[in-house]
Amino acid sequence: MTPEERIAELLRALPTPPKGWVEAAKELPAARRGLATLVERIEHDERLRARAVADLEALLQAEGVEPTSAVVAHLRRRLAG
Repeated sequence: MTPEERIAELLRALPTPPKGWVEAAKELPAARRGLATLVERIEHDERLRARAVADLEALLQAEGVEPTSAVVAHLRRRLAG
């Protein structure tokens, strides 16, 4: 048995992931692109940056992004660097 066949066998033995995990995984690339675009806009627009500094959560909500603690922490790190 090749290593690839062994990996396939092990993957088949795993339980089916919850539907919510599958849906979240499908949405993740688009969400990352959206956040990257927002960061670029913030970096190049002084007024938008001021809004982000003043109230990042409100800015995210206005942009249609749920301001979860993970998203807010990620953006704070990106904008600080």
